[in-house]
Amino acid sequence: MKKSYRVKREKDFQAIFDGGESKANRKFVIYFLDKEQDHFRVGISVGKKLGNAVIRNAVKRKIRHVIMELSDHLKKDDFVVIARKGVETLDYKDLRRNLQHVLRLANLLEEGFEIEKEN
Repeated sequence: MKKSYRVKREKDFQAIFDGGESKANRKFVIYFLDKEQDHFRVGISVGKKLGNAVIRNAVKRKIRHVIMELSDHLKKDDFVVIARKGVETLDYKDLRRNLQHVLRLANLLEEGFEIEKEN
């Protein structure tokens, strides 16, 4: 993921938390802030309660991968994805489904984009 697509500075995270809205499901919380810009920016937060550094980094990699798969369908806002306890046990397919669900709740996915159904 390019650096221009990431929220990295504490000031940017704080602006999203203070000025934005939040939506959640059992596995993720998303804080989002409407902005006029060329593309979305995302910050990812995985707390120490989820496990050691290896586990946390694996969760972040999966989240980044899902975000990049959905990048063509995401609205051009800033948002922060916070992983909740239990995400570390999900396989990729379940993680993707849960993340798409919370993105839909936050209205960050474009209209008309359908979440994949199980076969």
